[in-house]
Amino acid sequence: MQLIFIVFAGAVLGFLYGSYTDGFIFSTNICLFAGLTLIMPSLFKFKLKEILLVWEYKSVMLKGFVVNYVLLPLFAVGIGLATGDFGIAAGLFLIAVLSGGGMVMHWIKRSHGDTSLGFLLLFINLIFVSLSLLMLHLFAQFTAPYFGVGYDEEVTIRRFAQPVIMLLIVIPFIASRVILFLKPLVGLIEKYRKFISQGSIFVILFYLFGLQSSQQLVDIYDFEPELFFVAFGATVLFYALTIAASTWIYNLDSPQERAAYWQSVTRYITLALVISTFSASTFGVSMLLPIMFAYLVQIPASVIIANRFMPPLKD
Repeated sequence: MQLIFIVFAGAVLGFLYGSYTDGFIFSTNICLFAGLTLIMPSLFKFKLKEILLVWEYKSVMLKGFVVNYVLLPLFAVGIGLATGDFGIAAGLFLIAVLSGGGMVMHWIKRSHGDTSLGFLLLFINLIFVSLSLLMLHLFAQFTAPYFGVGYDEEVTIRRFAQPVIMLLIVIPFIASRVILFLKPLVGLIEKYRKFISQGSIFVILFYLFGLQSSQQLVDIYDFEPELFFVAFGATVLFYALTIAASTWIYNLDSPQERAAYWQSVTRYITLALVISTFSASTFGVSMLLPIMFAYLVQIPASVIIANRFMPPLKD
């Protein structure tokens, strides 16, 4: 519940700041900040030798790949087309192709999943951000005519792929390898990791919702308020299908499959929010709506699953 408050406070205060000032102008520095404060600490415990687990648990890896990059995107496409709004559909699809997240290791540990495999899956899913961006680009190309909108090749998501990959994957990974040589610093970051993560989420949300472009959400509320309800309903339905399918597909009696299960149930929504700021001009500001509502759905759902519905592991 503390995280929900931080998310709510960061978004609301940022939006109010943007309303009463000139707002922020977007800078890619926020991506570097997110990469170093949210992604880099999660890579400290990843060891390159754990790549061998890919072969040992190849069936789990294959199952996770099919769920995260085939099944969930299909859910998002179906729901997105039904919304009738290009931005909402794109935001939902972006959530669908970004697996894991800053909280995923917390849920894996809490449910006694395999943390080694969990870190490996988290790392692989970060590498697959390039695939996620390609899938979003293809989604836009094929669905824009359905929504009766244009998808300008000059402002496509492809032009953002390189800075996103560099700032959110390459630099954080290199930084994590360098900092591992500084044991006192690693210990300090690990000790205050929870506060760093929560503070980072607050800063990122405050900044993103304080952007000048985010103020266009007021126009949506004034002229198309029904899109808020459409986006919320679409987000709830997507998570309901995701949780139901993941619970049915994964064997929750296996620690390895529990790790893969959480990598499917939780989506990297903060990363989705950062990426969406690159592409709101392409897809429309309504793209932010399902990502905003994802915070309100995913966090409580994860708490409920972990506390009430995650069965105890068998001996």
